[in-house]
Amino acid sequence: MATNYLSKYREFEKGKYGFILDIAIFATITYAFHLIFRYYASEIMAIPFVIASGEWLAYQTYIVSMWFNEHILFMDIIKLPSNTVTFTNGYSILVNSSCSGLKQFYQVFVLFVLFPGPWRHKLWFIPMGFVAMFATNVFRIIVLSVVMSWKPEHFEFVHTWVLRPFFYVVLFGLWVWWVEKFRRK
Repeated sequence: MATNYLSKYREFEKGKYGFILDIAIFATITYAFHLIFRYYASEIMAIPFVIASGEWLAYQTYIVSMWFNEHILFMDIIKLPSNTVTFTNGYSILVNSSCSGLKQFYQVFVLFVLFPGPWRHKLWFIPMGFVAMFATNVFRIIVLSVVMSWKPEHFEFVHTWVLRPFFYVVLFGLWVWWVEKFRRK
């Protein structure tokens, strides 16, 4: 009986509407991860390795984004201890472990480990996904810095409704790349 379901799955997968199955798998893995992480976040984030990883990643994100702000955007900023930056208008941004992008690293890992495809490509694609998530997070902090220095009243909207979903746009783009170039081979 299981063999019959497997053969029907493979037949549908290779058919005209196989992409629907891929989208369903992507959505299921992504949403399930989100729910599990949300439910167990306090337990997950209390693990010493996870705490250290989040703090290290937050510091790296802070260093890179502030370098960009100073040397590329020529922003006049005051860097304070604890990953905090103050702008000339008096507003500040704190890049802490919840801003580290660690959840997105785990999400990339879980998605591409569970999603079908050849392991020889997963071995390089997953670390490349980490780099993409790190770059996305640095971009996010840079944009938030610009918003905080020019239009601080829009910070909450941009943070919550523009840049948080942007992570999922990048994740979806990675997934599309995976499906188009590696999944079908």
